[in-house]
Formats: sequence, C-alpha cells, structure tokens
Amino acid sequence: MNEYGSLDFTLRSEENFYEAADLESFRDQDADIIYDHLVRQMRLIPFGDYLRRYIYMQAGFDGNFEQVDLREFQNIIIESFRDGGTPASFDKTTAKLSSLSKNWLTQNSVNRNVIFLLGFGLGMTVADVSTFLVNVQRERDFDFKDPFEILCWYCLKNRYNFSTFSRLWEQYQNLPPVDDDEVYADQTMGIRDNFFNVKDEETLMTMLARLKFSKAHRRISVTAKKYFDELYLASREAVAKQFNLDEEERTKTKVAEYFARTENSERLSREEKLTAAAKIRSEQKVWTADDVTEGDVEKFICCGVPIDNNGNLKKFSASTLAKHFSSKRLSRQHLREINQGKADIDRFDLITLNFFVVSQDDSITNNQKRFAAFLDSTNKMLNKCAMGELYIANPYECFLLLCTLSDYPLGAYADVLEKSFEEE
Repeated sequence: MNEYGSLDFTLRSEENFYEAADLESFRDQDADIIYDHLVRQMRLIPFGDYLRRYIYMQAGFDGNFEQVDLREFQNIIIESFRDGGTPASFDKTTAKLSSLSKNWLTQNSVNRNVIFLLGFGLGMTVADVSTFLVNVQRERDFDFKDPFEILCWYCLKNRYNFSTFSRLWEQYQNLPPVDDDEVYADQTMGIRDNFFNVKDEETLMTMLARLKFSKAHRRISVTAKKYFDELYLASREAVAKQFNLDEEERTKTKVAEYFARTENSERLSREEKLTAAAKIRSEQKVWTADDVTEGDVEKFICCGVPIDNNGNLKKFSASTLAKHFSSKRLSRQHLREINQGKADIDRFDLITLNFFVVSQDDSITNNQKRFAAFLDSTNKMLNKCAMGELYIANPYECFLLLCTLSDYPLGAYADVLEKSFEEE
C-alpha cells in the first residue's frame, strides 16, 4: 500500500463499486454480487479514522497513515486546543482533554457539537467542518435555523477563535426573546443566503434575534419536509398502483372461477352470466394514495425483511448487514412520527424514499439511465436540503446505487435484505 493509499476512502470505494457493477455476471446474480460486495468490500468508516486522516494530512506526517501511534494524534489535538484557547467542551466538564481526544480518535460517531469544537480547536475552515458533518457523520450541514450553529459558522468562516465565539454566544443569550414564527417558514437556502451577506456583528445579532423565542420551538426544515411530502405521496401512489394490479388479478380469478362453475348451467342464460361477471368486476376495490398507510409503505420498501412470529418485521439487529445499515430502516413508526411532526427528517429518509419512487418508475427501462436519474435527482434534493450529495463510501448509499443498476432495483434490494437474514 502506498503512503496515501489507506487515506483515500472515496477513491477506494469507487473502484470497488465499479468493479462489482462491471462484472459480467452482475445482471444474472445482482443480489449475490451486491451482498458479497457489502460484506467483503464495504465497512462503515469510523469517525475516528476520518479525524486521524485529517490530522495526518494537516500535520504533514510521513510514512504509513495506519502506523502512526494514536498518542501522536492526541498530542496534536491537545497542543492545538491549548494554543487556540479552546476548552475541552462547550459546557463545563471535569473530563480531561487527553481522555476526550482519545475517544474522538477511536469512536464510530460523535455528537455534532464535538465537530464544531474540533473546528475551533484544530483551526478548521468552514469547508472542513461541513465535510465532517455531511460526509463523515452523514448529517445535514450547518443548521441556519439554530443560533448556536450559525454562530459557530460565522466565527469559523471569519477565522475567529473560541473566545470570540463565547463572547458572541453570551451576547445572543442576553437578547430578549421574540415570537417571529414566520422565520421558520422560510426555506433552508433562503435563510442561509441571508446570513451569508452579514458583514458585521450588529447585523448578525439583529438576524439572530428573530430566531429567539420565549418558549421552546421545534425547528423543522421546510425544504426537507417539502421533499419528504412529495416523495411520500409518490410512494403511496406507487403502492396504490400495485394494490390495484393485485385487485385486478384477484377479480380476473374470481370471474374465471365463476364462469367455470356456471359453464354447464342450463338455469342461467348467457346474459345473466355476463351480468353476474360485470357485478363481480364492479365490486373490485380501487386503491388511492389516501388508502395507503405508513405500514403499507414499510412493507413494500422492506419486503425482503422476514416476518417474526408476531407478524412484525424482524429487527435489523438479526441481519448480517446491521452495522452497515444502522438506523436506515424506514419503519412505519418513523414515518408516522414524521407525518405528525414529532420526528426530524434525515438524509436517509429522503434517499430511501427517492430510491423507491425511482425503482417504481416504469418509464425508465435502461439501467444506466435509471442509475443516472436516481443519482441526479437525489443529489439535487440533498443539496437543496444542505445535506450533501450521495457518498459512495457509505455502505447504505453504495447499496442503493448498485441496486439501481439491476434490472429490478426493488427486487435486488429485497433479495439482499432477505439474504442478510439467512446468513446470520
């Protein structure tokens, strides 16, 4: 392995992706190849690996990335925090920076505030922090409806140190609360663009005052909710369409069985038989999107997950891909909570729903065109929501991209999930 070979997570993932997709047997054995690729080639890259890579490249280390002693990374963090006057936490803590830095360098994931703190402590740029939020944590970028994150962004953008942030944060906390609900109706990009034009602290505080309320206020992403509602409606329409096809088949069977039973009947005339058949057809249930529940959508999207003895979908912890797909399942409970305004919408909710909608689009018959359609539409949506584009080094996102290249994307998706429970 060359000096930086282990550092380029994205390039390595792209090479492995196309190696799997280009196999001659992919078309006939898509599910087996995708599953094998996920198990053998993909791993959920821990936050600590990304942090060590960042420090390695910023510090100009020589030699193999993976052979650098952990204590060297710790010492750099401790020294950098001390030089910049950055504390070990935004809140008071008795924990020592030596212990916290070790945790950050070895953990699979961290709290968003840790990333902001590292931004100050390691002298990161706004772009660096955004990369950690979006590409590493797989979360949204800076939240421009959260005063705390706005102030972090403002200070990092202007290369201000932690003491300046603390001063501005205290100044914000002393502002009188207002009740300007309209600000939360603005879309993400609009609010962000307004803050991008801020040139001085007075203007900054005037704008932040609009985000301070006398009582708790749930922040929602208007843009993300807009896309979610569109995709959820399209998903229910796709499910309703399939239900109607199933109803048509059942009706055809009923009519055929009726004609078979009455074929030799001399008591019924031909007209009476036709009238009876027409009545059977008229009783066929016609599904609309309004008839489709969160549970129906879950069953379609998770159709490869086995059913337990209680009639519920098995827990993902029983799957060999549990670590790869941690917290990615779009359950009926989660869908219901989003629809009731009780849960936030994350990037994986939108990605999964868009995959399902694209997979059900009968107008796309070319696999490459479907791949491009899913990639383009998803990236456009994620960018609008400040959530970052699809990341091929993430196992779940790589999985969906590979499925779109198969002849039957949802079938491949289901087969891989089913296989993961069989291999436990």
